[in-house]
Amino acid sequence: MTCPNCQKDIADGSRFCYSCGAAQAQAATPPPYTYAPPPRKHLVRSSTDTKIAGVCGGLADYFDLDSTVVRLIWALLFLCGGTGGVAYIILWMVLPLAPTGVPAPSASIVT
Repeated sequence: MTCPNCQKDIADGSRFCYSCGAAQAQAATPPPYTYAPPPRKHLVRSSTDTKIAGVCGGLADYFDLDSTVVRLIWALLFLCGGTGGVAYIILWMVLPLAPTGVPAPSASIVT
């Protein structure tokens, strides 16, 4: 490191010149690391991964599962007592539709 005032070599990181006593410009310190929480997930119907209404696609995105697995579980619930059909219709009416053109949250994560 060279003093801009007297042009003499001084040690790196020095705050003052040893020869002339001039204050040295300090390098900007990087800001401390701050934790950025991951974006919050919202339970919505999928607008891209749909077969009937996008309920299974939305649940698959929310729980980070394959949509085929969710559809298979939903079909088993429907066949075993019929509760799957009622729940699907209720979720179809209650869940908002995801915005079109926005990639699914699970598709943007790179591993």
